Amino acid sequence: MAKKEIGVGVIGLGMGSGMFALNQNDSTRLEVRAICSQTEAKVKALSEKYSIDSWTTDYRELVKRKDIDVVAVYSPDHLHHEHCVAALKAGKHVVCTKPLTNNLEYAKELVRLVRETKLKFLVGQTMRYDPQMTAAKRFFDDGEIGGVIFAEAHYVHDLRPIFGMTPWRLTAPQDFMFGGVCHPVDVLRWFMGDIEELHAFGCKGPLTPEYPLMDNFSLNVKFTNGAIGRILGLYGVIEPTEPMMKVSLFGTKMNVVATYSDNLGGQVKTVWDKIDFRPTSTMPFPVERGIDVYGHTNSIVRYMKHLEDCIVNNKEPSPSVLDGAKTISAGAAAWQSIKEDRVVKVFNEF
Repeated sequence: MAKKEIGVGVIGLGMGSGMFALNQNDSTRLEVRAICSQTEAKVKALSEKYSIDSWTTDYRELVKRKDIDVVAVYSPDHLHHEHCVAALKAGKHVVCTKPLTNNLEYAKELVRLVRETKLKFLVGQTMRYDPQMTAAKRFFDDGEIGGVIFAEAHYVHDLRPIFGMTPWRLTAPQDFMFGGVCHPVDVLRWFMGDIEELHAFGCKGPLTPEYPLMDNFSLNVKFTNGAIGRILGLYGVIEPTEPMMKVSLFGTKMNVVATYSDNLGGQVKTVWDKIDFRPTSTMPFPVERGIDVYGHTNSIVRYMKHLEDCIVNNKEPSPSVLDGAKTISAGAAAWQSIKEDRVVKVFNEF
């Protein structure tokens, strides 16, 4: 394939604005050719700023374009299913920002459609493409951690400033079990595989009275490989002193902790059992800057180049639509556990 042979259409221009970096990157064949937003003034202004020839306020127009090979869905969570279905039925490969959807039945339908169409579908989970997380995964894949005894992950973030940037989170409202907890669920599944069962608690913080749902969650999980873990998602809290995202793996050979924060960058800490006195080693990772409002442009470019490789060389994307669906299934089980106050099995038989 020649450079820039793969046309991309973007639906949603919040975090989706990070896709514009593809047009400035000579190492990828991907090119944004059309953009869509419900706000005409916004989409028109961005098309002029980034020299995108085609724009629309109707996603149906975008997915039908013959010069579009990949549809990038960055719309609000409750619209993901509708937009992804339209793209798949139009014969387009899809990248959908997390979460895949906010409904287990919708997730099942998307898995079915991808299998039927044999199109490539990537879920845009940025944690898998943050350098410090991939460094921890390298330790894991190379067997240096050994067997993982316990694993935990969190995504903790004061979302009050984000509500002002994306008011749909209040008005839809966004379900943070899917739109937030999906981050630590997916990254632990990346290391540990499927979650077999879990028990969850949730509460509503008082900091944003107009938000109607629970916004703080704690999940105890058991993986199908027998290991156990913990997942924390706090969004109705004052900005914590902890890094925004964190993964901890307690292994038989070494322990690894990987962290990420938007304004602080990240680090990987390791403790090797074979080293006398077990000193802690720290590897810093600098802040990466980008053009999107959330600062995830570099991770977006990395996972889009991965999708490009999957399209060109017929590989399975990671995370795939099945990975995304199993993360949604874990969230559905967590909601059931909170409502029924019991351990719940997670549906994994897609």
